[in-house]
Amino acid sequence: MNNRIVIVTGASAGIGAATATRLAKDYSGIVLVARREMELEATAQAVQTAGATPFVIAADLRQAAAADQVVTQTIQQFSRIDAVVNIAGAVPQVHLFEMTDEQWEDGAAMKLHGARRLTIKAWPYLKTSKGSVIFTSGNSAQDPKPGFAAVAAINAAIVALAKAFAEQGIIDGVQVNSVLPGPVMSNRRIGFLQKWSAANNISMEAAKTKFLEESHIERYGEPAEIAELMAFLVSPAAKWLTGAALRMDGGEVKTI
Repeated sequence: MNNRIVIVTGASAGIGAATATRLAKDYSGIVLVARREMELEATAQAVQTAGATPFVIAADLRQAAAADQVVTQTIQQFSRIDAVVNIAGAVPQVHLFEMTDEQWEDGAAMKLHGARRLTIKAWPYLKTSKGSVIFTSGNSAQDPKPGFAAVAAINAAIVALAKAFAEQGIIDGVQVNSVLPGPVMSNRRIGFLQKWSAANNISMEAAKTKFLEESHIERYGEPAEIAELMAFLVSPAAKWLTGAALRMDGGEVKTI
C-alpha cells in the first residue's frame, strides 16, 4: 500500500461508509467526514480493521468554513491529499410544485456547493499529488420527473460541475469524474420506500417489489457495489478516465 490519503465525505453511512472501508485496501489514510461523529467512529473502526489509518472530522459541509476545516486538518494530520470522494448530501424528494425555496437551497448547499468548495480547497494539494476527484450525482440527472425535480436538477448540476473541474484537471494534472448511482438499498432508500409505502397505503415489502417492477430492474444495488466503482476510479488503472459521468443503476434509466 502506497502512502496515499483520501478524503471521503458522507462517510457515516451507506455508500460513503462502504467506500471509505473499501478504499482502506488501497490508501494508507482515510479522512472520514460527516456531521454525525458517533456514526463516523463506527466507520473508523471498519477502516482500521481493513488496514488503513482513519481520521475523523465531524463537519457540516453546508457551512462555507467546513471545507477549509477539512483540508487544513487533513494536511496537519497527513501532509498530503491524493483523492477527494464527494458523497455527502441528501436532497428532499418533494414534488416540483410543493418544494419550498428553503428546501431547494438546503438540498444544494451540501451536495453541490459543499462538494464544490471542498474540491477547490483541496485542489492545490491534488495538483501536487496528481490526484483524483469523484463527484457523486445520481441517475435522476438523466431521467428527471416532477416528483423528484430538485434531486434531478441538483444531480444534473453536479455532473456539469464535475465536467468543468475535469477540463481544468487536464491542465493541472487532476483526474475528475462523476458517479450516478441508481436505487441503492441504503438508509436513504429505506426512508424513501417508507414514505412511498405510506402514500400508496401498501406494506414496505410490497413497496419494494412495486418499485422494482415499475423501474423494470432485477434488484436494488448495494453500497458495496458502488464502492467498488469508486475504488476503481481513484486507482492507477483508471487514470486515463476523466470527465466521465458513470451511471450504475441496474438499468433503471432506459435512455442512451
